[in-house]
Amino acid sequence: MNDHMRMSHEPSPSELGVRVKATQAVLNQRMAEVLRPLGLTVPQYACLSNLVDEPGITSSELARRSFVSRQSMNVLLRGLERTGLVKRDEGPRQRRDKAAQLTGPATILFAQADAAVQVVARRMTAGLDKTQRAELFALLTACCDALGEEQPRS
Repeated sequence: MNDHMRMSHEPSPSELGVRVKATQAVLNQRMAEVLRPLGLTVPQYACLSNLVDEPGITSSELARRSFVSRQSMNVLLRGLERTGLVKRDEGPRQRRDKAAQLTGPATILFAQADAAVQVVARRMTAGLDKTQRAELFALLTACCDALGEEQPRS
């Protein structure tokens, strides 16, 4: 057990919040480092990942699931369209809500990006056994639920 795991006191809720934010910041930095050589940013990777999970999802829902504003998602999608990684329906919906899907080249690029991100995720959890990973997931989910993240946003 390393020094970070030995605590002389019970952490306060605010200390836990700071630790979660610090972990998120380092995770984001490490993901950015492995995605940069592939020409992707973390938000672009999140967008592609969500499109793999649910092809045809609207940009509004993509924004919610990718933790960016609708406006930011529209800028991101326009860039992905210009590079040929995403295509959007030309149906009657407003442009910002048009369903998006990956192109063939994006599917290949995403597989490479996802493999690189999985290396980062495995590194992050290398010191945890299967039970600890499950417990961490359950605890982080409970924290997220308590803050209302799972509730629909208006």
